[in-house]
Amino acid sequence: MPITLNESLPAYRILSDEGVMVMSPGRAATQDIRPLRIGLLNLMPKKIQTENQFARLIGATPLQIDFQLIRMSDHESRNTAADHMASFYRPFREVQQTGEKFDGLVITGAPIEHLPFEDVTYWQELTQVFDWTRTHVHSTFGVCWGGMAMAWYFHGLGKYMLDHKAFGCFRHHNFAPASPFLRGFSDDVLVPVSRWTEVRQEEVDARPGLKTLLASQEVGPCLLEDASNRALYIFNHLEYDSTTLKEEYDRDISAGKPVDVPRNYYPDDDPGKPPSNRWRSHAHLLYGNWINEIYQTTWYDMDRIGG
Repeated sequence: MPITLNESLPAYRILSDEGVMVMSPGRAATQDIRPLRIGLLNLMPKKIQTENQFARLIGATPLQIDFQLIRMSDHESRNTAADHMASFYRPFREVQQTGEKFDGLVITGAPIEHLPFEDVTYWQELTQVFDWTRTHVHSTFGVCWGGMAMAWYFHGLGKYMLDHKAFGCFRHHNFAPASPFLRGFSDDVLVPVSRWTEVRQEEVDARPGLKTLLASQEVGPCLLEDASNRALYIFNHLEYDSTTLKEEYDRDISAGKPVDVPRNYYPDDDPGKPPSNRWRSHAHLLYGNWINEIYQTTWYDMDRIGG
């Protein structure tokens, strides 16, 4: 079954061209089935790129997905056209006031990791989102800064600045092969990483509400399960496209910023060679497993979600 997207959304054409099954809302309404309702709270500046990345993974499932785009209410995007935001996004305040519920919600990262959480301009509303997920969302997936923010809010898990950027593709160990979220995973997983902050394994281990699923000796915890809040937190970027790290590296070089070549990314660590994607299969496994787990455990009657 396909993912349901507005036909005017750029992701509709892009995913169709890639062979991902997509369906218009009108066509979806004729099917006698309850689709899974998955929201994307998009905090990234490049909204369209992020939409495409997550829609690609969430849409690669045999289930019908109703994909909803959400933004912070009073934060205006400076990197995405206003008409795109007005056409495809709803402010969280509106979603909250309608009382609607979701089977799943992805909360993305944001390029504000150098700030203390409480100094982020929309922090107060974001904490309202976190509380709202406990009563209106069956399963939440916090990504990068979004995951760190949730872990801080619910568990007081600290975020620490690094003296150099963790940048490249790093091997991660599978610590929970029996987890339904890691079904089909290898023991050793390559994951793209791009961040200036970290959470520390010893602090994760000191919090019984958090369980480490994936972690690296080089760059620390990657994927945590927070069962009490029906949430996953991933601090790295399996959703990245093949060229995302390259685009970040090229942008920093053009701006004259000191930046190392992303590790284990280019063949022979040579930026002159095109990078190859060695994480795509595990990206699809992780998000497919998350969607499957939602399908197996969510309520058919959506009014019962969060009860």
